Amino acid sequence: MGEAVEIINPISSIENKSEKFSWYEEEIDEDLKWSFAIKSVLAKVRSEYQDILLLDTKRFGKVLLLDGKMQSAEVDEFIYHECLIHPALLCHPIPKTVFIMGGGEGSAAREALKHESIDKVVMCDIDQEVVDFCRKYLTINKDAFASKKLDLVINDAKAELEAREEKYDIIVGDLADPVEGGPCYQLYTKSFYEGIIKPKLGENGIFVTQAGPAGLYTHKEVFSSIYNTIKQVFKYAIAYTAHVPSYADTWGWVMASDQPLLIKSEEIDRRIEERIDGELLYLNGASYLSSTSLNKNLYQSLVNETHVYTEEDAKFIPGHGLHSHA
Repeated sequence: MGEAVEIINPISSIENKSEKFSWYEEEIDEDLKWSFAIKSVLAKVRSEYQDILLLDTKRFGKVLLLDGKMQSAEVDEFIYHECLIHPALLCHPIPKTVFIMGGGEGSAAREALKHESIDKVVMCDIDQEVVDFCRKYLTINKDAFASKKLDLVINDAKAELEAREEKYDIIVGDLADPVEGGPCYQLYTKSFYEGIIKPKLGENGIFVTQAGPAGLYTHKEVFSSIYNTIKQVFKYAIAYTAHVPSYADTWGWVMASDQPLLIKSEEIDRRIEERIDGELLYLNGASYLSSTSLNKNLYQSLVNETHVYTEEDAKFIPGHGLHSHA
């Protein structure tokens, strides 16, 4: 395969009845592609770390892609970001501080800031250009970017966490998927979870990360490995999933702590009512509880997974980052 720029190459025109559409083509795997009609290309830039593409699409609204992989779509990003942020914050007795690794588009910070108990959200993204583009184009997050509770840092999340003295109630991995040559696969490793993440969690601290595709045919790419790796480091770990239409797949997250994690739907609903300023569009107690119930195939894969994610033995989803030599 060539560089990412060739992989994501992807805009073609096709006559459709009376209308001429341009199409974006995302490579899901070597034998599978996912196409959607676009109105325009808002921005296409190669930053120091990755290829950044912002599209205005017919079905999904504004769409952000990094290294050719869909990161979020305007119409359904709330599913991903509510699932990423709220379960961990709702399971914590009283969350005050959150550290988000990645999250440059601002949506994870937006969801965390809905919690009235929050004093500070640190959002640490390595790529200034991603942040700048999202600030410009994703207007839904303008209040989050303007919040006095937000501490926006441009740095490598690992270096930033190491340098900070304070501990956090919640640490969030809102990172790009681990692709070969991408900027952040090392932030999915056992040594990182053990040596950096865990020491920076306060009492009752909870770590949560996006964990890649979790569909029937895709969950063995990285999801089962990330879950198994986190399980080696924390006493309690919960894997949960939800279907995200714009990803053309079910997606997975893993939440972990050394304290038991609450999964009672009635209590989750009560905490949503008490703690959150604003309306959640996707998550309630029942949907959270159901998201932790995995189908038999997926459950067996998690139980039987032996791979532990390390720098020397990493797994990647299909595709290549900017610095891949494949």
